[in-house]
Amino acid sequence: MTTPDLTKEQIVADLESMLGKGKVITDAEELKLSSIDRFRRFEGFHGVFRMPIPAAIVMAESSDDVARVIEFANQNLINVVPRTGRSATEGGLETAVKNSIVLDGSRMNKIVSIDIENMQATVECGVSLQTLDDELQAMGYTTGHSPQSKPLAQFGGLVATRSIGQLSTLYGGIEDMVVGLEAVFPEGGLTRIKNVPRRAAGPDIRHVIIGNEGALCYITEVTVKIFKHFPDSLQFIGYTLDNMKTGFEILREVMAEGYRPSVARLYDVEDGAYHFSHFAQDKCVLIFVTEGPPRIAQATADAINEIIAKHSECVAVESDLIKTWFAHLNWDPSNLIEERREIVETQNICNTTEISANWSVINEIYEVCMERVRNEIPDLTLLGGHSSHSYLNGTNLYFVYFYDVKNQQPENELDDYHLPIKKIIVEETIKRGGSMCHHHGVGKHRTPWVKQEYGSSYYILEQLKKAYDPNGIMNAGTIYPLD
Repeated sequence: MTTPDLTKEQIVADLESMLGKGKVITDAEELKLSSIDRFRRFEGFHGVFRMPIPAAIVMAESSDDVARVIEFANQNLINVVPRTGRSATEGGLETAVKNSIVLDGSRMNKIVSIDIENMQATVECGVSLQTLDDELQAMGYTTGHSPQSKPLAQFGGLVATRSIGQLSTLYGGIEDMVVGLEAVFPEGGLTRIKNVPRRAAGPDIRHVIIGNEGALCYITEVTVKIFKHFPDSLQFIGYTLDNMKTGFEILREVMAEGYRPSVARLYDVEDGAYHFSHFAQDKCVLIFVTEGPPRIAQATADAINEIIAKHSECVAVESDLIKTWFAHLNWDPSNLIEERREIVETQNICNTTEISANWSVINEIYEVCMERVRNEIPDLTLLGGHSSHSYLNGTNLYFVYFYDVKNQQPENELDDYHLPIKKIIVEETIKRGGSMCHHHGVGKHRTPWVKQEYGSSYYILEQLKKAYDPNGIMNAGTIYPLD
């Protein structure tokens, strides 16, 4: 990316002249906090900010605001970091370039329409998922999308990071829910993809936008499918078992037989003990939730129990215990302050890396990654994993790891622990044909492997950047490695 000619002061003055001072934030503390996301929270909690501090935060209030800022940035070669709910975990919101503009869409928070006849809802990018789903559920409908970040996440970021929710085995990922989009491109301005159920008029251009992580464009509006909501028909199924391999075999059979539970999860011993200590000591845990019209929910539950009954090592868990767990899945925003206090006091932190792979290699990836991390990484206090999103041809793995940061320099947390763990998991997954990233996005910290991830198809990804962001002003260092 070319260095901008404008100084920080000139950038701020031009933005204030263009949009008004009320939309331009220059508070020094807020700028520091906006240079990182949750990937560097250990450093941030200790007051260490190593990324270049942005010139300003722009609080856009309309698609026109977004278009004007991006046009200005493109003309002056200024890096723009798009954001909405600020729940990113892979460095996608880091300001990798000096004097960046952080373009925040959280004030664009209108529900444009809820269209029951066509089973879709249209929202601005800053509408929170919780807000829309609460309104829909009051009407007897749902988005079907429920990531842990649901109370915080907003639609622009959900679509940009190719988000997935905890009910994905039934409803799919965000890419399965998006009907149409509006976005701003540096060279093309405001662009709209109309809302239709399907089309075969060339490539599906929605997918240029979905998952672009702000590296190609800024998403301003989203239309998603909605579904009938049947909260009273949920069936909760839980079993303990001896090993992950059996669990993967059961997950595969459920999917191959064509059953669609909303939740299908398998926890290993350590991760299981962390979440289910009251009943899962020294055991893996297998969980299913079924939902939908009552007869479908019940039939799906019965069929899954029949499959599990063929495996004698599986022992049933009282359904109310699974129901209680299910009710407390999502983040509670009020706990974020407690998280900061606890990390600073204990110097112990939890991070995750999620991948996906075919059924034929998933257990091998699990075993080799667990062995390598245990042998190569010091100061671990928990190392576990779980599968939480399954498909006809494979599943994901969510590695969870806690470690004590022994070195007193906060910036060493990444280099001594987090990045080496991520490197092991990513490399072993790619080696076996899996994907290094299932749903949190590439961000800025998986870019060293993006060419290996794509192989010969990297050409297609590379050409998208050249075509849609030729000046490289969109979220420099995200998805596409910086030189």
